[in-house]
Amino acid sequence: MGELHERLTVIADKVAAFAKVVDVAGKRIQISRLEARMSDGDFWNDQARAQQQVGELKMLKGIVDPYTDLDSAAKDAAELAEMAEAENDAASLAELDAEHARLTAAYDQLELAMALSGRYDRADVYMTIHPGAGGIESCDWAEILYRMYTNYCQKAGYAVELLDMLPGEGAGLKSCTMRIRGANAYGFLKAEMGTHRLVRISPFDANARRQTSFAAVEITPEVDEVGDVVLDDKDLRIDTYRASGAGGQHVNKTDSAVRITHIPTGLFVAVQSERSQQQNKSVAMKMLVAKVQQMKEMERLDELQDMKGERGTIGWGHQIRSYVMMPYQMVKDLRTGHSTSQIQAVLDGDLQPFVDAYLRWVLAGRPDRKAQGGED
Repeated sequence: MGELHERLTVIADKVAAFAKVVDVAGKRIQISRLEARMSDGDFWNDQARAQQQVGELKMLKGIVDPYTDLDSAAKDAAELAEMAEAENDAASLAELDAEHARLTAAYDQLELAMALSGRYDRADVYMTIHPGAGGIESCDWAEILYRMYTNYCQKAGYAVELLDMLPGEGAGLKSCTMRIRGANAYGFLKAEMGTHRLVRISPFDANARRQTSFAAVEITPEVDEVGDVVLDDKDLRIDTYRASGAGGQHVNKTDSAVRITHIPTGLFVAVQSERSQQQNKSVAMKMLVAKVQQMKEMERLDELQDMKGERGTIGWGHQIRSYVMMPYQMVKDLRTGHSTSQIQAVLDGDLQPFVDAYLRWVLAGRPDRKAQGGED
């Protein structure tokens, strides 16, 4: 077996193994059943259910169709390479070498498609950023993260709506909540849930000392179905206050902003983006239900560990990623081991390599963090 034929055979074997892992045969049966339902005359009578099934069909085809094309191409390329090597056909071998690179890239994308096939991965998301202990330093870091994520979302083609923002005292922000909408928004952004650590020379310290700051990022999928979540009014504390943003005369002259706390769990949400208190309350309730649903499923199902991420104390020992600006420049994800020295590019929104590395890490079975290199 020649070297190129061997490499192409490896790709073909990976694709075959992929089919078993994701149960392509079973997914084809599901596709056939869904397509049969869609041909029924009453399929669109229940719009919500119909849309859900259309989304499910799209997700299944997003795995099966690329797999089918790649499986055929990989097998054909391996057979052609065997013949080209036997005949010492230099031109064909050069073309097949390029085909190997294309097939490798296609397989990587197929793996990512599998990593984006979770229950909520197609959902839009609510992102909340909270600074940790550290006063103005952490508030400033939270605002830097806010800019980083808005830049990332712009590059990814996502729509971002600011629902609530509480400025920090002097600089930065004490909290902010955004609604992010786009294809596979939760599937990608779930990689960002956890505590983020910044090490830099403080711009607020006259002695230019090095400071470490923390901020937490929380990602919640926006879901239509609420499962068994029923919120009792007596378990809710609803506070209203005056919106702080440039929301217009009506918004800034009335107590239109709403904060709802779910007393049994301690979960809370705040919204001030809408013009009326009732509109803000409606959005806040939807967010709160999604959070409670997420918490219940995290407690109930081990297989939703990927949803849980790395929640916890906003401080040492709980961070998922470190951003070191001094004494060297390095961004390192402590789960996957992925790192780069291009810290400014990352802070400008170049996050996709970290997101992709997280998705592959999940596919690989989430090896122990310490095995990936540990702390910086």
